[in-house]
Amino acid sequence: MPQNAPQRPVPSSDRWAIPTIVSLSIAVPVVVALLFLLPEDWKIQWGHTNFRSLPFFHAVLNGCTAVLLLVGFGMIKSKQVAWHRLANLTAFGLSALFLVSYVLARLSNPNAPFGGEGWVRPVYFFILITHIALSVPVLPLAMLSIYRAMTGQVQAHKRLVRWTFPIWLYVAVTGVLVYVFMAPYYPQP
Repeated sequence: MPQNAPQRPVPSSDRWAIPTIVSLSIAVPVVVALLFLLPEDWKIQWGHTNFRSLPFFHAVLNGCTAVLLLVGFGMIKSKQVAWHRLANLTAFGLSALFLVSYVLARLSNPNAPFGGEGWVRPVYFFILITHIALSVPVLPLAMLSIYRAMTGQVQAHKRLVRWTFPIWLYVAVTGVLVYVFMAPYYPQP
């Protein structure tokens, strides 16, 4: 950025927005990690409601998120800011819906171990581990990127999305791949 370029002042909303983003960025991964330690007999029973199709729903949400991220990228490249904003806010909304649904699935569905053998096993676990590891920074990166854009801090937004976009896209695409690998091993409804 040139020395003489005008820079917007930091908004006063930073005083509450940044701590909120940081708090959510810590709390959400901790809660999700704790769900993996939840004993099977503590799982919530929802009567006759069947949540076994949630993994497919999660794959659809992740796939749509990936498509919307690519659409948003194309829109900003063609200087269509309003469409870029809509695509990315919708992608964030779908990611938030995924997170809520994923927590519901972890609370109610039995764990399904991966049963693949041979070359597919290390490929699956590489995808799964990188998906999980990179999903942790996606939340703060996405929230901060959106916040910077919404408060008119365009240069800060651009610096952040250089990291946010590829990581978020990778997490969305690998979310679909994890489902594809796991589909034969999920309990049937």
